[in-house]
Parts: sequence; C-alpha cells; structure tokens
Amino acid sequence: MRKKLTSLFLTSLLVLGMVVSSGCMAHTHVVGNGAQMGSIEEARQWYILWGLVPINDVDSSDMAAGADDYTIATEITPIDFVINIFTSFITVYSRTVTVTQ
Repeated sequence: MRKKLTSLFLTSLLVLGMVVSSGCMAHTHVVGNGAQMGSIEEARQWYILWGLVPINDVDSSDMAAGADDYTIATEITPIDFVINIFTSFITVYSRTVTVTQ
C-alpha cells in the first residue's frame, strides 16, 4: 500500500510539473511573408521586478539584419524556465527572442 501511495504521489507531482511548465507563454509575429531562408538568431531578454522592468534591449529588427521577411518568436524556453527557478527569488526573469529569416 505504501509503494502505491508513493508511486501515486510521484506521478501526481510529475503531472503537476508538466502542467505548470507547459503553460509557458509564447508569442509569434510574422513580418512580411515570414521566414524564408531558415537563418536563426537568438537573444535572451532579461527583466527585473517580476517582468515589469527590462534590463537589456533586444531589437528584433537588428537581429533580422535588414531582411524584409522574417518571423519573431518570443517565449520562455525550458532553459529560461530553469534559469527563472533560481533567479526568481531576486525578481529577475528571462525569456528568449528568436528571429528566423
């Protein structure tokens, strides 16, 4: 009986972790006709005070290097999720900006 409760607890904990982490926000913006070549540029965007104040400036148009057609994806990746676990105690959060040409 004890093994079943332990197994049920671990399974519930795993499912809860998957539900919480699957809700990571993602935004996709298509500029022009969207990505054409497949060239990818990534940058990490940092915020303090629970995401209210940006620390650095990530300019997606600079990352696109003058292209007319590209796609911008802004999301909390699994790496950001792990980073945020440790930095959230001091109200610092990150997210990844990906520009695909």
